[in-house]
Amino acid sequence: MSESKMAQEEQETVVEQGVHNYSSEEKWVKPEDPLLLKRLEWFKDQKLGLMMHWGPYSQLGLVESWALSDEDEEWSRNEIDWDIDAEELKRQYFALNKTFNPLRFQPELWADLAADNGFKYLNFTTKHHDGFCMWDTHTTEYRITGKDCPFHTHKYADITKQLFHAFRERGLGISAYFSKADWHSPYYWAPGIKPGTSTSRGPTYDPKEYPWLWEEFVRFTHKQIMELMTNYGRIDVLWLDAGWVNDYRDQNIRLGEVVEKARKIQPWLLSADRMVGGPYENLITPEQTVPDRALHVPWESCITMGSAFSFRYEDDYKSVRQLIHLLIEIVSKGGNLALNVAPQPDGRLSRTAISRMKGMGEWLKVYGEAIYGTRICEPYSAQDVQFTKKGETTYAFRLYRDENDAMPEELHLPVTAHINRVDLVGGPEALDYRQMENGITVTLPEQERQGSAPIAHVFRIR
Repeated sequence: MSESKMAQEEQETVVEQGVHNYSSEEKWVKPEDPLLLKRLEWFKDQKLGLMMHWGPYSQLGLVESWALSDEDEEWSRNEIDWDIDAEELKRQYFALNKTFNPLRFQPELWADLAADNGFKYLNFTTKHHDGFCMWDTHTTEYRITGKDCPFHTHKYADITKQLFHAFRERGLGISAYFSKADWHSPYYWAPGIKPGTSTSRGPTYDPKEYPWLWEEFVRFTHKQIMELMTNYGRIDVLWLDAGWVNDYRDQNIRLGEVVEKARKIQPWLLSADRMVGGPYENLITPEQTVPDRALHVPWESCITMGSAFSFRYEDDYKSVRQLIHLLIEIVSKGGNLALNVAPQPDGRLSRTAISRMKGMGEWLKVYGEAIYGTRICEPYSAQDVQFTKKGETTYAFRLYRDENDAMPEELHLPVTAHINRVDLVGGPEALDYRQMENGITVTLPEQERQGSAPIAHVFRIR
């Protein structure tokens, strides 16, 4: 098989039904800069981020951007129920900016809600693959502050600036999502270059055949990234999507050049060049999944609170129990959870999403010591027990999948180090236990076995 054919097949497996695979632990490259290493430790301490996919597509209640790609029509258009052809669909989609008017946008409320309920950073979609910019860019009129968008006269029109400021004011970190692909840009989906109108994830031309046009796209992309890095305050992470656009294939945007330029302004900047590997994928980013084992590199699972990244009407939301169990599993394997909560098209969060965030916050206020600032420790997990560690303290989470689960009188924990004390976080301390060769057996106090099963019993082991 030719090298180009292998690269093409590899590219086609980067994304399946809009969900990205993730780079292997072996492809991770440890930065040499001591400041970046320090910032990676900061990132590993955070554990819970708020991800937000938001743009004109929220008006449809459909998956973001992907319906524009004819190559992905089989799965991305299966909920589109109006009878139009593909070209009319694209025209209508690209015209959604003319009706996007989120007059009930609440940046301060979102920031308060996140900060008060245990979220430590924001990952916001400044631009998805459709090319619509949620900041006041000077590179295109296809933006939230463009004259065709009715929201452009609002005092909060520069949505990215408002959100970054509000979250920063509450002490949260900022991760700027940015798609390297741009299906609205004439430098990427260039009209008239080839016969027909079929679209795919990549450019509508071969960059090797039209190097001058590709260079225009590279300049366009660099300008957009530098606007965000220069005019929008401190950014902790540049979170780059569209892994098929990368410097190791035909779509070379010279990413290292622009990241290093940005680091002259923001030397602490981490970059997440998803699915690419190499020196600019400082974080590995599984999507809608959790690795089956602990990873010993910085990573973050981006997972939806509901069924999709973009807003859906009458969506099915995960329960607080499910969300906390997800967080515990991810943290016990060494990662962060970037929990995606999709705003409504009117600018509010749904009441259900708010209630879930508050429910998580209530749990984290009691048990957060076993989550934040922890690191992985063996045996990581054993059936329904997960482990974390902070200093000389080990934490064990006994998860209960359902409120009707039976709670055992005695619980075996495979902790083989010599210990002096076992407490229940948020409950009785100095529990009775027996230490054996293969771990400890802890006696659960009778009052802890009454009533409905909690989300988890959390043990502090010293």
